[in-house]
Amino acid sequence: MLKLLSGSRMDCDGLSRRDMIRVGSLGFAGITLPRLLQAKTTNPRGAQDRKNVIVMWMQGGPSHIDSFDPKPSAPADIKGEFLAIATKTPGCKVSEHLPRLASRSDLYSIVRSGYSYNGSHGVADAYMLSGWRFNASTVYPTYGSVVSRELGYRRGMPPFVQLGTSIDNRFNGGVAGYSGAEHNPFLIAEDPVRPDFSIDGLSMSGGMTTSRFARRERLLDTVDRWRRKVDSSGTDMGAMNSYYEKASGLVTSSSAREAFDLKRESDRLRDRYGRTRIGQSCLLARRLIESGVRLVTVTMGGWDTHANNFKSLKSGLLPALDNAYSTLLEDLAERGMLDDTLVLWLGDFGRTPKINSAAGRDHWVGSTVFCMGGGGVRTGLAVGRSDANGEQPATERIQVEDIAATLYHLLGINTEKHYIAPDGRPFRIFAQGRVLNEMLDARAV
Repeated sequence: MLKLLSGSRMDCDGLSRRDMIRVGSLGFAGITLPRLLQAKTTNPRGAQDRKNVIVMWMQGGPSHIDSFDPKPSAPADIKGEFLAIATKTPGCKVSEHLPRLASRSDLYSIVRSGYSYNGSHGVADAYMLSGWRFNASTVYPTYGSVVSRELGYRRGMPPFVQLGTSIDNRFNGGVAGYSGAEHNPFLIAEDPVRPDFSIDGLSMSGGMTTSRFARRERLLDTVDRWRRKVDSSGTDMGAMNSYYEKASGLVTSSSAREAFDLKRESDRLRDRYGRTRIGQSCLLARRLIESGVRLVTVTMGGWDTHANNFKSLKSGLLPALDNAYSTLLEDLAERGMLDDTLVLWLGDFGRTPKINSAAGRDHWVGSTVFCMGGGGVRTGLAVGRSDANGEQPATERIQVEDIAATLYHLLGINTEKHYIAPDGRPFRIFAQGRVLNEMLDARAV
């Protein structure tokens, strides 16, 4: 997998993938008018074509006990420092630092019998974001890449966008794998909190400075050298050209420029989401879905709380999540979009029930939490439960394979379909899992 497509890491010339994407605004490799946007029009699919997905990825592994599965009756070294507060869902409590999500539990459902088979960063990203258990010899496609390949463009917008770089891609988590390099996410690495936030090339301000022009010349020269290298190595340049046409297409699209312009939103709404990276990313995700993007992955890092777990959660992580997640659900509901938009919240794994000597919690595979609602999933439910200390599911395990099966089912994607990998091997779209019919609206079963 080319580093160019695998995340925000630098290449040997110190240029990030974000910089390389920007080159798309100049047109390279013969790109002029984005052919992909002309050729890939969406076939009518009825009501299912209106379905969208927002994946909220919490990199590092959030503590299930200190968020959506508190254990107020457990011993002190397990229940932790936080109180548990009631939600609108009968008999369901969450952390005291999620008060807004507690008051709007009617807009999402909590899965408390979640289980993960891994406890390693990177491997977890690959598994949780694809529904496939890790295999060193195969790069499995992430949800957005399958959606991109199966459903294509809608209203000229790329099918799959990733906001932020908080995905550990050491083991190819969050990428297209054998679905094809052109189905990698369109990555937005910039922080939408910044007052000058824009996607370079989308903001058509008048004129270009000499220094900016020189910088772009340098980038083009780098791309030319990179292209000659991959040409000689047999890399599929057709796929790469298609990938860069995503960037080129965004530059020529007025709807795309408007979608990324957060200044079109009121200060009041932006404040409700929170002037944090996760808050403004969730707002941007809603705008992108509204404009035609099919799946947006919103990333939030910082959840690997081996030390000072309670301080980190209380002072930043949980309040920021509470504002962002609750407002996203409310905003979607107020606009009549929640019924068509599945919002999925998950992270690497859970964290140890027992608090360690550094006032932290370590990696834990035995129990984790998923939250989901909208897009055909019933809301206001507490599904399954973990045992008294949050160590293992006490009811039937729900694992990410089941989440993947449900996601694809709601989008009308045929999970029996096979893709052919570059080496000629056939692979199913995703691993075996069951559709969570008990969580679905009757119309979606």
